[in-house]
Amino acid sequence: MKRKRSIFVGLVVLLMAAGFLCTTGALAADMFPCAPDDKLEKDIGAGAELAEFSCYFDRWEGEEVLHMKVGVKNTGDSDQRFRVNIFLDNGKAVGGLIPRTTKKGLVKPGETATFTYPVKSMTEKPGSVMLKISTAGK
Repeated sequence: MKRKRSIFVGLVVLLMAAGFLCTTGALAADMFPCAPDDKLEKDIGAGAELAEFSCYFDRWEGEEVLHMKVGVKNTGDSDQRFRVNIFLDNGKAVGGLIPRTTKKGLVKPGETATFTYPVKSMTEKPGSVMLKISTAGK
């Protein structure tokens, strides 16, 4: 009986891993620029560098919505936390802190941290985007 259970658990883990790899590959292929260069306004503060800004559609809270992946590189000389604000042309906005919590520490100099922001009820690509990144209090 125990042998059957361990085989079943092993198969479930294997199927989950295969599903994860397939999903990850699909996400990479489905990523697109969040806005054309002439429709993307960036305000990046001192000590920060935009390392990644891409979009894709994925399920969140039961619907297929826009997700915005933001990567920020710490170009300063001390550990830092960043505040990210993203404003869309339709009036929607998302944002938060990178890192979200400080339990594991702040972003070290030269390192990059990322976070993905889902945009509730946003089922189409945005026309234009305003991205603001600034340093936050430690």
